[in-house]
Amino acid sequence: MSISTTIKGIQDIMRKDAGVDGDAQRISQLVWMVFLKIFDDREEEYELMEDDYVSPIPERLRWRNWAKDPEGITGEELLDFVNNDLFKTLKELQFNPDSDPRGFVVRDVFEDSYNYMKNGTLIRQVINKINEIDFNSKKDKHLFGDVYEKILKDLQSAGNAGEFYTPRAVTDFMVQMVNPKIGESLLDPACGTGGFLASSIEHLRKQASSVEDEENLQKSIHGIEKKPLPHLLCVTNMMLHGIDNPSQIRRDNSLARPLRDYKPSDKLDVIITNPPFGGTEEDGIETGFPASYQTRETADLFLVLIVHLLKDGGRGAIVLPDGTLFGEGVKTRIKEKLLEECNLHTIVRLPNGVFNPYTGIKTNLLFFEKGESTKEIWYYEHPYPDGYKSYSKTKPMRIEEYEPEKAWWNKREENEFAWKVSIDEIRANNYNLDIKNPHVEDIDHGDPEELLEDYKALLSDIEDTRNTLKAELMAALEGKST
Repeated sequence: MSISTTIKGIQDIMRKDAGVDGDAQRISQLVWMVFLKIFDDREEEYELMEDDYVSPIPERLRWRNWAKDPEGITGEELLDFVNNDLFKTLKELQFNPDSDPRGFVVRDVFEDSYNYMKNGTLIRQVINKINEIDFNSKKDKHLFGDVYEKILKDLQSAGNAGEFYTPRAVTDFMVQMVNPKIGESLLDPACGTGGFLASSIEHLRKQASSVEDEENLQKSIHGIEKKPLPHLLCVTNMMLHGIDNPSQIRRDNSLARPLRDYKPSDKLDVIITNPPFGGTEEDGIETGFPASYQTRETADLFLVLIVHLLKDGGRGAIVLPDGTLFGEGVKTRIKEKLLEECNLHTIVRLPNGVFNPYTGIKTNLLFFEKGESTKEIWYYEHPYPDGYKSYSKTKPMRIEEYEPEKAWWNKREENEFAWKVSIDEIRANNYNLDIKNPHVEDIDHGDPEELLEDYKALLSDIEDTRNTLKAELMAALEGKST
């Protein structure tokens, strides 16, 4: 039986349970269970490698001791155990992230997780299905990784949860162009379900050739996520990608820490992110930022944060909506800061629909390097593939579409999709970065005032014609001729 069939079977079982309502709850329910199973499978490895290994989970609560036996506890007994022992105890565990990072991860995961299921017999059926997957098997782990990617993608249609998922084609392309190296520190300050981090791990692992490289990789990955469900999904995603102690994935609001509190040692080599856009932060968050950049708009604050956190020579990449590019006021000052402190060398303009169905807003990928001001910006307009008018669940964006950008990246020649703009033009245009492709002729719809007058004249002509027809019809009905 395939792993995707196993997961579908689990979701079918959950649909019978009165306590689980909707995709987001089903996914949340599935993931805390999968987390415990993965953790238990990893502990089997730790026990082989570490003579004095001690589990941070109390013995009776370890997966192997209550879940592994298919004929084990079930029904009301299992429901009572899960609600009143497992969750209650794991939520209250106290661990120091430095001295016991594994224990800290377990507590962190369960702090905001819930058991939504109300039927203990159905819980047992789900557990038995999960036990069909061996996370110590490379084949099973790889297959489950693919299925997990699909689960994360399904979040796009699960209400607002879609904001935490960035299409894999976008994360892979951005990571490949920023090109993080082994030994460099890497952060996603709004990491959602961990798409950029997963792409980065895969990119870095291709460079790793020694145990030391792997150790450096493990230490270099950092993520921060504000909301509980994507944080849980991200931690599990990191374990699937071989991160032993994903305690560096913190549940926190990156914007809540005042910029003045950061020390030089907090600066990073690489930051890649897709911050929430269109949202506003709670009152007071903006006061941690310098007065001239204070705003409550989330994406704008993240841009200021990233510029602040990059080391000189550090590289950043961020997904931003069109509104940031052409926005004025505080947005203008933030863009001026970006262009003064960083070389914003490339903006890839994406077409509509990349983030459907969560949002249809047009988005852009900005690539920059800290420490040198911008002299010119190259733009690349990403076209739809032949035959596409938009993207959808059945026609998502694919990484292969970025081959033209990759081939162009180091050559930088103008073509029908690529053009450059000097910093002088940008300044003269009050830092408006919403520059249209000069190789595409704009359709001239005319002057709005003239169009309105033409429209009024047309309405008047229609009225005259209608009155004439009405008069002729009346005359005909009276047997007269006009």
